[in-house]
Amino acid sequence: MLSSIYKSKLPEVNTPKGKLIAIGGNEDKGSYPNPKSKRKYYLDFFELGILKRFIQEIPTKNPTIEVITTASMIPEEVGERYISAFGILGCEKINLMHIREEDDVHNPEYIERIRKADGIMFSGGDQSRITRIFNGSEIVEILKDRYQHEEFVVAGTSAGAMAMSKVMIKGGSAPESLLRGAVKIGHGLSLLDNVIIDTHFVIRGRFGRLMEAVVTHPKTIGIGLGEDTGVLITEGHIIETIGSNLVVIADSHEINYTNVNEVEMGRPVAISNLIMHVLAKGNVYDIETREFFKDAADFKPARLQV
Repeated sequence: MLSSIYKSKLPEVNTPKGKLIAIGGNEDKGSYPNPKSKRKYYLDFFELGILKRFIQEIPTKNPTIEVITTASMIPEEVGERYISAFGILGCEKINLMHIREEDDVHNPEYIERIRKADGIMFSGGDQSRITRIFNGSEIVEILKDRYQHEEFVVAGTSAGAMAMSKVMIKGGSAPESLLRGAVKIGHGLSLLDNVIIDTHFVIRGRFGRLMEAVVTHPKTIGIGLGEDTGVLITEGHIIETIGSNLVVIADSHEINYTNVNEVEMGRPVAISNLIMHVLAKGNVYDIETREFFKDAADFKPARLQV
């Protein structure tokens, strides 16, 4: 685990003490079914291996975890699924926050529970619901402060993962991506800066969507999370891949040409020298140095170099 890696000899400024776990989701969301489709929609959830890792990263025995179901339109059903899954893993102090409207986020009881929790989990659904309700609230300020100064773990799956970054993908059709303006961008919770997260990445073919997002926001790192896959982010910049699928990194720092600011809306976007990496379980990527490592053992000596 990266939690055991030695600290760098170089001093780090404003290094968060907490950790983030961003998860790509699993089945299609049960939240927003298409009335024209006969397809069955399932709960947005993930395998127990990732959930177990979330518990392991919390430095408290028998931790208290708050599950925030704001993104989902079926919060009671989603909440019961989390309680069941955590129970299987032996974790029983699970509370649900069915925060539905802006007024709910100011509830003193919820604020106090966020102050006392050992870990937070944001469910899947619609990331815009999370940001609409939470941005500017005391709860978000508490989350940021605890993440920065305490060994506090914030996790999110699907919409809950996408909302972690400052620049957030709100939506956009994968087939129409790389046509200027196809990707809709909003303001996330700002737990991460200079990063853009997309989810359900491989199975839904969202490569173009992430590419367009990063090319329109220069000097950013795109993180595309496959289903049943996540990233553990320590110190605000060290990524370790967890889960059974893939993580795709899109690095826009070395782009030497794009027409994104020249072409009309709806026209194709050209990109030269966008750097891509594909990470499997155990691979490590450093957002600050923009380097790939095969595992934590490979990462450790590189980090100790001055």
